[in-house]
Amino acid sequence: MKLRRKGGPRSTAAGTAVLCGALVLAGCSGSSSEPSGSAPVSTAAGGIACGKAATLNASGSTAQQYAMKYWIKNYTGACHDTKINYDGNGSGAGQKDFLHGKTAFAGSDSPLSADQMTQSKKVCTGGGQAVHLPVVAGPIAVAFHLPGVDRLILDAPTLAKIFNGQLTTWNDPAIAQLNKGAKLPATPIKTFHRADSSGTTDNFTAYLAATAHGGWPYAHGKEWPAKGGQAVTGSSDLATQVQRTEGAIGYVDLPYAVARMLRTVSVDTGAPAPADANVIASSHAISGAKTVDTGNDIQLKLDYATKAPGAYPINAVTYEIVCNEGNKPATWPATKAFLTYVASPKGQQNLTFQGYATLPASVVNKVRSEIGKLS
Repeated sequence: MKLRRKGGPRSTAAGTAVLCGALVLAGCSGSSSEPSGSAPVSTAAGGIACGKAATLNASGSTAQQYAMKYWIKNYTGACHDTKINYDGNGSGAGQKDFLHGKTAFAGSDSPLSADQMTQSKKVCTGGGQAVHLPVVAGPIAVAFHLPGVDRLILDAPTLAKIFNGQLTTWNDPAIAQLNKGAKLPATPIKTFHRADSSGTTDNFTAYLAATAHGGWPYAHGKEWPAKGGQAVTGSSDLATQVQRTEGAIGYVDLPYAVARMLRTVSVDTGAPAPADANVIASSHAISGAKTVDTGNDIQLKLDYATKAPGAYPINAVTYEIVCNEGNKPATWPATKAFLTYVASPKGQQNLTFQGYATLPASVVNKVRSEIGKLS
């Protein structure tokens, strides 16, 4: 087994291979690998069940872009009659595409709002509505570019002040207090945030709102709320700007930071030691997430304020959004077969090598079961 696929993330953080014996991977569960009623019409080499020939258009989350490329390559390599086009245009755009009937499914790091759930009933025919299927998760890294500084420790109040424009140089006493012994330069701080409607933004601002002790005066949301800083569209371009800009700092899903070999902030959560942005620390935090599920709909409530030793607190869960009933008849057999593969042990087992965390086995088992009930 290769620890790295060509063109994928490259770092110790993402390449930390976590095998079944070391960490309970969702894909290592002994439960049934395929939900009943998954409607495959054939089984290709490697045991992947294929749906009817179709072209699937999907869009949304950039956080799952590396995972989606991995899944699509494996699935279409086995199921040659299916073509899958995934546009990583951001969670907000993916939600709109799905709700306007343009796509077979959406990827989103944020659940639909109550109004959007009502709107989904127009797309999901026959009395159906949208449901959320969590299939991948991972850390949101706070990447920085500061020559001469190999490790940077920050806590939530300090991060809030940085991204709200209240700290302007890297040698500010508030930062120096957390990094005793480090030679912090007087370089101006240059913050980068997402310009597009983003689930990564939603989760990052949710972390700040929950943990900055009043230092972040904004509600969380997919649109960046604070003034100042530089806005960049998409995770890839944001990571590139941090890479190119001395004094830069920005939030980005870990695989993008890893692909550009960016240094990432260690977060002081109040635990005995700061937590690093890696798949093990993220998986540890996500293992404590609470499941909020109603019928076929499955959502996770993350504990951004965790102080568990070794748990990295800034994380996101990506959902595939489909209808519980009334999915498009022409593409649903292929969509269902693809999602069945994504949630299977085969689809889940190597995600740590792509830079993603591990969802709890109980969550993935429930997703597998619910996929079988959708129509």
